[in-house]
Amino acid sequence: MPPKSNAPQAAQIPDPLRAYSFTLNIQGVVQGHFTAVSGLQIDIRPIKYREAGNAQVVHHLPGIVDYGLVELRYGLTTSTEMFEWLMTGVRGTVERKNVSIIALDNAGVNHITQWDLSNAWVSRWNGAPMDALSSSVAVESMALAFDGLARV
Repeated sequence: MPPKSNAPQAAQIPDPLRAYSFTLNIQGVVQGHFTAVSGLQIDIRPIKYREAGNAQVVHHLPGIVDYGLVELRYGLTTSTEMFEWLMTGVRGTVERKNVSIIALDNAGVNHITQWDLSNAWVSRWNGAPMDALSSSVAVESMALAFDGLARV
């Protein structure tokens, strides 16, 4: 058995996750055709107030929590599932779903971490631009509004 050393050990610094290795889970179903997810953010709006007797000092209290719109980009297919989700809101009966953005390891296999959006619904949709002179994939996008965010 080697002698025990009291020398400090170098810290293991984890490698950053790759931005391209992710999947989306909507209401328990993995949706694998998304090309990009952006706009995952939280803003806590500060409330300013002045201290009595010392009007020169401005303090800040946490105020309204505002979640940004999450933008999903995906290749246009014959599936109408995402468009039908949008249309529930157009008809005035928004369908709220729980959505998970799941970061995977470099091989794209193992679950590393995830962000859960609660009560998400489609607030904006952009159709894929069409161009007869292009050979690009047709990509649509939609924005999700949501009520809460958790990291698991």
